[in-house]
Amino acid sequence: MSSTSSPRSIDADTKATVQKLPMLTVKAGPRDGEEWIKRVKEEYMALITYQKVNKEAGNEWFRIESNPMGTRWTGKVWYVHELLKYEFDLEFDLPVGYPATAPELALPELDGKTEKMYRGGKICLDSHFRPLWARNVPHFGIAHAMALGMGPWLAVEIPSLIANGRVKHEDFCAKSS
Repeated sequence: MSSTSSPRSIDADTKATVQKLPMLTVKAGPRDGEEWIKRVKEEYMALITYQKVNKEAGNEWFRIESNPMGTRWTGKVWYVHELLKYEFDLEFDLPVGYPATAPELALPELDGKTEKMYRGGKICLDSHFRPLWARNVPHFGIAHAMALGMGPWLAVEIPSLIANGRVKHEDFCAKSS
């Protein structure tokens, strides 16, 4: 998805991938006890499906896990540009209003390197992603946020950051020091 596209103009590959993901059914947040546990199980099943879809397409690009309560998520995302792999830490907490409120996905080490990011390395998804999320509550989950938010953001922003010299490959950083 380009930086000027709207949620309605999702590229065909992304749309096809998202259609392979299960829609979540449990409308529960972190304060909802047993219902939340059911929701977390659905989240993991959707993430497992998404990873399987990515693996089958030869397009693995993230690893993710949560704390025992499913409220804090961490992992790695990567993007391959000109045959070089750029890897970044991923972290986010699910908001109390989740799933009605979308998660704010963060890449802390990129904080301040692009205008399309908020303080703390939270990627900017407001104008493109939030309306789409709002129309799909409670069916969208973390896998959908990764597919429709993080994936397109990386595809647009990382090549731009590399071209502008704001992100350098670790091999080049090590050689120059």
